[in-house]
Amino acid sequence: MKKLLILFVALFSIVGTMPGNAASQRTAPAREQKTKRSIMELPLFERAVLIIKKFETLHKPKHWPYVGYGHQVQPGEPYRRGVQLTESQADALLRKDYSKFCALYEKYGKDKYLLAALAYNCGPGVVNKSSVLRLLKSGNRNIFKAYTSHCHYKGKKHKGLLTRRLTEFAALFIP
Repeated sequence: MKKLLILFVALFSIVGTMPGNAASQRTAPAREQKTKRSIMELPLFERAVLIIKKFETLHKPKHWPYVGYGHQVQPGEPYRRGVQLTESQADALLRKDYSKFCALYEKYGKDKYLLAALAYNCGPGVVNKSSVLRLLKSGNRNIFKAYTSHCHYKGKKHKGLLTRRLTEFAALFIP
């Protein structure tokens, strides 16, 4: 029951970051106000982008070699130490990276978005060796426990990562 409560709190906290939510309506001029929307109204890809943005946040130069929303700079890429990406550049990079992960897990159909979100955070090597992928390959869709087990940092359970996994699962898993 406690996990379910955490799941719903995490999911509804995402709504606060969406354009058109109540918080942004209070500051927007009346003519620009939009109706309150749920993250669940969005396509799965857009849900994942919002979740990643919420949990990664826009990285600052001190987070090098990570830029944007958690992109790890690879040799030969044009990013420079000490230069922060704009929100627009970071959004474009996030969408490009997440699209690659979606393509990597395309054969898993509706589960590709969930697998891609996990790969974005943990890396495809972790996902490819995971019990989540093993269960899905065998046709077993009872993956909640396996998916939410990816919440450890330096060997210890991390509350923020658990919240992230619960949010991803609630928003991206299609039974």
